[in-house]
Amino acid sequence: MRVLIIEDEEDLATALASGLRREGYAVDVINDGASGWEMAEVNNYDLLLLDLNLPELDGLQVCQRLRGSQPQLLIFMLTARSQPSQKIAGLDLGADDYLVKPFHFGELLARMRALLRRDMRVRDPLLQFQNLKLDPASQTAWKDNQKLELTNKEFGILEYLMRHSCEVVTQEQLIEHVWDINVNPFTTTVRVHINSLRNKLSASKSDTSGTGVFIETIVGKGYRLNTEVS
Repeated sequence: MRVLIIEDEEDLATALASGLRREGYAVDVINDGASGWEMAEVNNYDLLLLDLNLPELDGLQVCQRLRGSQPQLLIFMLTARSQPSQKIAGLDLGADDYLVKPFHFGELLARMRALLRRDMRVRDPLLQFQNLKLDPASQTAWKDNQKLELTNKEFGILEYLMRHSCEVVTQEQLIEHVWDINVNPFTTTVRVHINSLRNKLSASKSDTSGTGVFIETIVGKGYRLNTEVS
């Protein structure tokens, strides 16, 4: 999952980003409302953590603009504004949840997971491809009902491929969804993670025919799940 934090308290933003990255999220951080709004418009985020007292553009304005252009984006407000009328204003403008500062990081994580679970129920709660199953909410994957031990990046890649199982997925798409903005687009990291994931998914480690390879490389285009594997 890719998260954008728009928060002008730099220490808080840094702490949030560090904690979320330890939990497996890809995180970008912006410290003012105008730049944050622009960032959210040009990148594909699953969830936005949004402060309200922001320079350049108030958080309520950011929420209103993004809700109009990106109705699928989950917006979670974090703010010191604790009056009921202020909470109502934020929710009415399109926020999905609202947490008053100071807050416990564990509560934030739990409420984020709850939001993502509800979002997954609107989408596909359990993804399946051949003998692979993946639960995005619990970040768990199985092959032949055996749990797979995947890194966070491997899980993100597999989820994206399974959500686009009939398509060729480019390296750029994977970078945009699974990594944060600091990744070098010319790095070999995608290929390295694909190779590692492919090895874990192989139908047989001794199989060199290609029929057991779940992830195909389409030269010059990208990657896709192999519909011939069984």
